Amino acid sequence: MIRRTILLTLITAASLQAQVSYERILRAGQEPQNWLTYSGNYNGQRYSSLVQITPENVKNLELQWIFQARSLEKFEATPIMTDGIMYTVEAPNNIVALDAATGRVFWTYNYTPAQAARPCCGRVNRGLAILGDTLFMATIDARLIAVDAKSGRPLWNVAVAKPESGYAMTVAPLVVKDKVIVGTAGGEYGIRGFIAAYDAKTGKEAWRFYTIPGPGEPGHETWPASNNAWEHGGASVWVTGSYDPDLNLTYWGIGNPGPDWNGDDRGGDNLYSCSVVALDADTGKLKWHYQFSPHDEFDYDSTQVPVLVDTQWQGSQRKLMLWANRNGFFYVLDRATGQFLLGKPFVEVNWASGFDEKGRPQRIPGMTPSAQGTLILPGNQGGTNWYNPSYSPKTGLFYIPTWANYSSLYVKQPVEYQEGRNFGGGTPRPTTPTGIRTTVNNYAKEDEGYVPFAQSIRTPAK
Repeated sequence: MIRRTILLTLITAASLQAQVSYERILRAGQEPQNWLTYSGNYNGQRYSSLVQITPENVKNLELQWIFQARSLEKFEATPIMTDGIMYTVEAPNNIVALDAATGRVFWTYNYTPAQAARPCCGRVNRGLAILGDTLFMATIDARLIAVDAKSGRPLWNVAVAKPESGYAMTVAPLVVKDKVIVGTAGGEYGIRGFIAAYDAKTGKEAWRFYTIPGPGEPGHETWPASNNAWEHGGASVWVTGSYDPDLNLTYWGIGNPGPDWNGDDRGGDNLYSCSVVALDADTGKLKWHYQFSPHDEFDYDSTQVPVLVDTQWQGSQRKLMLWANRNGFFYVLDRATGQFLLGKPFVEVNWASGFDEKGRPQRIPGMTPSAQGTLILPGNQGGTNWYNPSYSPKTGLFYIPTWANYSSLYVKQPVEYQEGRNFGGGTPRPTTPTGIRTTVNNYAKEDEGYVPFAQSIRTPAK
């Protein structure tokens, strides 16, 4: 009798769930009771129009249920919500389908990653994507898996990269039309990063964009001609990008070059590390790029979520990209062209004094890791990190969790590349002994600029 009841519950749940088409994801803002993609919508704003919970009644909220994940890994996932069913991930790679009203588990898909998968910063997973009746998960051992959303049955499983070479995936996939887009992590192991799209029905690779250009490709000249540093130069991808359907461009933030803290053997700007790239969603061809931190030596991954906003800028309607970067600066770019419009620090910054007219940061002389150690603000965790920003079209404010008054002592060390081994080239040492000040920054337009307002809380040191 119990088994029959569970079976009926599963059948009922499946029948209530409509297929999640590409058109539904395009119009995700029209069904705020659901959360159909990593950032809630393609624009990365993480804004909800739900009004049931208000400042006046929030004190009346009561706990209804708890789901206890069977994992000791860090939890960094954003659940997918479709018609009353919540899909999430127990890190590193188990998918769980839950009744959102009761917390009842409908099914679990268990995946055991390869032992070679040992990323630098935890065996995390940031979530799933859905299209039709299929869920998609990127795994810590660099595979992409499709699972039936109604039953948890695996449909296909394809290798994206070699975990024994240091490749991993921690990103939540992004579905655009009939493709599933992912990026590879592993920048601390000397990988050559890339973004790739796969056919949602078959798992066949549709296109691949290397985040480090090879010989003959634009940008390759920003790596030394005297060695092969570009072949293991990092530039990983580990946070989900955004998409503009009008321009058919998908935007992804790119991580640091390798080795992280020693740039002696990789002279030049090291494109497309620490950049945002705008790619044609159908072909993967590069439309434009902007590099936040040329020749980065401070581990300033630019893997934050691009936030897309349509609004007035200096008297004209513009398609903007808002970006709070790990390097401590808040940016406004034109997302159609990549034009730099604004750069302002949102935490204390001592490595750069500002920008030239084209938006290139002006590094202060002597601000580079050294054998004795160099004090840099913001520190190795950055002014912000992977934490998701949000933007409210109602208030016109941009919100980002930040690390304020935070610095590191960067000590440079020699390192040689070995496949699958750590390729850091230094030791950043935190310099804040008793705690850091975490700030929630809100940015509002004022005189065609963005002015920060802050509310601070104290958190314990790590």
